[in-house]
Amino acid sequence: MTDIKITIIDRQGVKHEVDAPTDMNMNLMEIVRSYELAPEGTIGICGGMAMCASCQCYVLSDHELPEMGYDEDLMLSEAFNVKENSRLGCQIFINESLDGLQIELAPES
Repeated sequence: MTDIKITIIDRQGVKHEVDAPTDMNMNLMEIVRSYELAPEGTIGICGGMAMCASCQCYVLSDHELPEMGYDEDLMLSEAFNVKENSRLGCQIFINESLDGLQIELAPES
């Protein structure tokens, strides 16, 4: 099992450095939920289907991420508090190349 380090700034501005497994096909939204970094029912409401934007985050580091898919792009076009570095956490799958990733959770809409 290989873990990577990810820094997540929660909605209160608190920085958390967490270990994220690369061998479980988890996405960033699931990591946030597993560490309880957002209150229950406020993140991943749609279950990771890119249909609610509750897992929107701002990517702060210069990591090369997979290109945004159609569903993610469409959902972010309708979301609140969107910035140029916005992504949906449910669409970012954990792998070795994301070691050191830094994100901030977007405000609750």
